[in-house]
Amino acid sequence: MSDPASAKPGENDNAAVYFVDRNAKSGHALKTAFIEGERRLTYHELGEQTARMAGLLQRHGLHPEDRIAMVVLDVLEFPIIFWGALKAGVIPVPLNTLLSADLYQAILVDSRAKALFVSKPLLETLLPAIKASPWVRTIFVIDEAAPPPGMLHFQPELTASESVATLPREADECAFWLYSSGSTGRPKGVRHVHASLRATADTYGAQVLGIGADDLIYSAAKLFFAYGLGNGMTFPMSVGATTLLSPSRPTPDSVLENLAQHRPTLFGGVPTLYAALLAKMGTSLPVGFERLRLSISAGEALPAEVGERWAKLTGTHILDGVGSTEMLHIFLSNHPDNVVYGTSGMAVPGYKLRLVDEQGVEVGPDQTGELLVDGPSGATDYWNQREKSRSTFEGNWTRTGDKYVRREDGRYIYCGRTDDMFKVSGIWVAPFEVEQALISHPDVLEAAVIAAKDENGLEKPFAFVVPKTAVDRKALASELREHVKSRVGKWKYPRWIEIVDELPKTATGKIQRFKLRAGVAVQKETME
Repeated sequence: MSDPASAKPGENDNAAVYFVDRNAKSGHALKTAFIEGERRLTYHELGEQTARMAGLLQRHGLHPEDRIAMVVLDVLEFPIIFWGALKAGVIPVPLNTLLSADLYQAILVDSRAKALFVSKPLLETLLPAIKASPWVRTIFVIDEAAPPPGMLHFQPELTASESVATLPREADECAFWLYSSGSTGRPKGVRHVHASLRATADTYGAQVLGIGADDLIYSAAKLFFAYGLGNGMTFPMSVGATTLLSPSRPTPDSVLENLAQHRPTLFGGVPTLYAALLAKMGTSLPVGFERLRLSISAGEALPAEVGERWAKLTGTHILDGVGSTEMLHIFLSNHPDNVVYGTSGMAVPGYKLRLVDEQGVEVGPDQTGELLVDGPSGATDYWNQREKSRSTFEGNWTRTGDKYVRREDGRYIYCGRTDDMFKVSGIWVAPFEVEQALISHPDVLEAAVIAAKDENGLEKPFAFVVPKTAVDRKALASELREHVKSRVGKWKYPRWIEIVDELPKTATGKIQRFKLRAGVAVQKETME
C-alpha cells in the first residue's frame, strides 16, 4: 500500500502533525499521553497507532472527506481513532454515548457516515440505528472478545494495518464534526477545520489554563463533548502533558475514586457535578486533592454558592467559563489570578465579544443583550441546515443564544438562554438569577426555573428544586419563596415550586428546560 503524497516540512497543516507527530518525535515521545485504568499509551505509541489507524481506513476503502461515526467511551482507542482519521483525511464524528436509538439513527443518516466505531457496551443500543442507516457499511467493535457476525474486531484490524504517512491538509479544511448536545431538541452537525484545534490550545489552554508538560488532567466531561475534547486531548497534547481517561459515568463516587488514585493537577467538570461532589464530601476534604491547582467548569453557568464552597473546602478555584460546540471550547472565562464567582469573567485572549438587543444594536454596560463572539475556533456551519447556519454565523460573529449583562468593569453576568428569558410585571427575569438564589439555600442541591402562565395568562416563575436530603416538601417550598424574595426581589420569586428527585439533563450536564416546560400545565393556581 502506498503512502499519501507527502508535503514539505512546515507545509502540512493537518492538526495531527502538531498534536501527534510532533510529540511522537520529541522529548515527550516516551512520556505517557493517556492513562485508562491499568492501560497506558505513550506519545510514541500514539504516533504509531494513529499511523496504523490511517492505514486501516485506507484498507477498508474509506477516502478523504468520508465520515466515520464514533460511539466510543473514554478509552485509549478514542484518541487513536480520532487522530488516525485526521491523518487519513477522513472526518471523525464523535457522538454522545448516552443517546437513544432514534437519535443515533437520525445522526447516522444525517452524517452519511460510511463506518461506525463503537464500544461493545454501547452496541446493543446502536443496532436498530445501524439497520436503518443506508450509509453505514462497516462496523468496528472495540472489545476484548470477538464481535457479532458481520462486524469487525477493531484491535486485530488495527494490528493488521500498515502505517501510512499523515495526509497533507490545509488549515481551513474540514477536520471533524461534533453534534450539538440537543438541550433544545434535534442535534445539529457542527463542522470544524484543522486550525480550530490549535486555536483553542493557543488561547484558553495556554493563556488561561496555563497548562504545562508536568500537568495531569482529569476531565469528567467526556471526549465526545467539545468541552471534554479540549480538556482531555487538545490542551494536554499541545504541551506533552498527560490525560486520565475514565470510561465510567462520572458519579461523585467514581470521580472521587479517580481523584484519590491519580491525584491530578487539573480537573474539568460541570456545575451539577461540582454541586454533587460538594454534597458528597460535606465538610471534610478526601484524599486526591493534594496536587490539584485548578478546576474548570463549563456547560452551564456556575452558581456563585458552588464556586465559593469549592474554593473554601479545596483551597483551589474553579474557573467558570463559557464555550459552545460552535466555538469548540471556552471563549469567556474567569482567570486564575482574577476569579469573581457569580460572573463568567472576561473574554479569553484572542476572542472578541459584544452584546446586542433584538434589533442587533449593541447595548451598553448593565444592559441585557444576546452574546456574540468572534474568534479563531468558530465552526464553518451546520451540516445541511442552511437557514440555521445563516441565523447563527454572521460573518466573523457567532450568535451564542445566551443573554448576558456586561458590568462597568468588563465582567459578564449570565442571565439565561435567549429562549428562557421572560418578563414579570414588564420587567425581564433571568432564570439563572432566581436559580442562584434558590441554590444559596442550605437545603437545595439543584434548581431550574422556567416561565409558566397563571390563571390570567401572565407569565410567572415556576421552579423545580432538587433537595440535598429528604425534606418536608411543602414547608421547604414556602421557605424558598421568602428566601428568593429577600435575595433577588419580590416580583422574581417562584409562584410555583415543585420538589423533584432529579432534573432532566443532557449527557454533558445541561438542564433540558424544554422538557420541564412540556411537563407544566398551561394554567396554574398561584401559590402565595
